[in-house]
Amino acid sequence: MSGHSKWSSIKHKKAARDARRGKVFTKLIKEITIAARLGGGDINANPRLRTAVAAAKAQSMPNDNIDRAIKKGTGELGGGHLEQVAYEGYGPGGVALIVDALTDNRNRTVSEIRFLMSKHGGSLGEAGCVAWMFKKRGVVSVDRGAADEDRLMELALEAGADDLISDADSFQVVSPPESFSAVRDAIEKAGIAIANAELTMVPENTVKVAGHQAEQVLKLLEDLEDHDDVQSVSANFDMDEEVMAQFSAA
Repeated sequence: MSGHSKWSSIKHKKAARDARRGKVFTKLIKEITIAARLGGGDINANPRLRTAVAAAKAQSMPNDNIDRAIKKGTGELGGGHLEQVAYEGYGPGGVALIVDALTDNRNRTVSEIRFLMSKHGGSLGEAGCVAWMFKKRGVVSVDRGAADEDRLMELALEAGADDLISDADSFQVVSPPESFSAVRDAIEKAGIAIANAELTMVPENTVKVAGHQAEQVLKLLEDLEDHDDVQSVSANFDMDEEVMAQFSAA
């Protein structure tokens, strides 16, 4: 969880910059569209759609944009066909990576992901080569200043979470996928601001990287996250706080 927690903190800090460039909206619209296509346009009956819409509203996306994305997913409006694709591979130092993407052109996306991984000392692998190292979990992130740790822990455990991990900037509430919605709702109802909430692949163990390899891993993750088709990246790295702080400040 260490690498996931730290990388999530960096991504949250970069969110304002990414939003200005429009990249966050692009990714969120894709996620809303695919969620509506797979589970229908009713937010109350579609947990994945509800999570996607909540993330969009957290980034101040206009309601019209959200409604159009839902209607594209349900077929009420025309739009390009999107496919869910997961790519697996290794980064520098043997760090395992899972890249989740939504694309309208598989050949283009796999070629570009392979190039990015190779550029930063990694390699694309076969399906299933690293997935066994990860477990799907719900992760709700709360800024440290937004909640009392003991109160947050109590709320989370009562709602079905099984862990709370803290770092210098935030709390990460971890839960089984089936408890994710209940945990997020309990935190929201308590009036605690949520920085981010997602169902994601969390590593069961981590690989320590340092020096040049650590820098390569972080640059690879940033480039992958910056790709228009990539929705999320999961990795099992661990590295010193100082390296993360330097990268975050860069």
